[in-house]
Amino acid sequence: MVLNFIAMAVSLIVLVIAADKFVVGAVTIAKNHGISPLLIGLTVVGLGTSTPEILVSAIASFQGNTGLAVGNALGSNIANVGLILGCTALVTPLIFKSELLKRELPVLMAISLICYFLSFNGLGIIDGLLMLTMLVLFLAWMIRLARQEQAATTIDDPLERELIDEIPETIATSKAYFFFIAGLIGLLVSSRVIVWAAVNIAESFGVSDLVIGLTIVAFGTSLPELAASIASVLKKEYDLAVGNVIGSNLYNLLAVYSLPGLISPGAIAESVLYRDFPVMLAFTAALFILGYGLRKPGQINRPEGLGLLLAFCCYQFVVYQGATV
Repeated sequence: MVLNFIAMAVSLIVLVIAADKFVVGAVTIAKNHGISPLLIGLTVVGLGTSTPEILVSAIASFQGNTGLAVGNALGSNIANVGLILGCTALVTPLIFKSELLKRELPVLMAISLICYFLSFNGLGIIDGLLMLTMLVLFLAWMIRLARQEQAATTIDDPLERELIDEIPETIATSKAYFFFIAGLIGLLVSSRVIVWAAVNIAESFGVSDLVIGLTIVAFGTSLPELAASIASVLKKEYDLAVGNVIGSNLYNLLAVYSLPGLISPGAIAESVLYRDFPVMLAFTAALFILGYGLRKPGQINRPEGLGLLLAFCCYQFVVYQGATV
């Protein structure tokens, strides 16, 4: 048991470091090949930061541990809003200035609902293909927006300016490929160990791999987003902190949640349909309401951040209680 927890902890640390190097390498390679910084920020960075979730869920699905894969996808989305935005807002209130963010929020809400309704008959190959199709359409929309802004004389949206500012300084292409390959190897190895340790821990405690995916694994694979969001607000890039979460949640649903259906089709546990997915939808709806602000400008202030964090802690307690009954 001790060995499993040590392996999990070490692998999560390696996962965070490898994810960072992988993203830096991918972004630099794209930049050195002439892709615009804004397009890189809108697409490559988002997919890169979701790579840990993608690999963990892919490996778990191939091994038949679909509960772990599903729990990782949904748990990461819950952690992104409740834990990451909750903690980030406690550091400093988050103000939604970007119109791009407000355009993405309805898309995130709609995709969340579509994925929920698809789950009632289990996840099959058709469901997975439909999610991947939505992913392609979303990426095409992002590319179109980036090209429109690139054609404009000035960049007015604060999120777009922050995305461009975050693109790393020029790095030699050879070094970028080294970061990319080393990061990918680190991600593959650490993801494999995380799945192995998670399954062993679940069996030792007599709980389902779904529970481990919703808790320990989801928390670990969300660490890159937590680090990125905290770093963003410390640099006063508030829209980027929120944009990281919205983008990650979109990719988790379309690129990660689709994998169990594509690789290991089957039914979805009732607890997912009647507890975990509704909780994820509730957190998404809260983000939607806070983002638009209704009677005030969109923002997440410290009391609201504390509320998100407490709601996340309550959910974790409910999952733990359900696992130990």
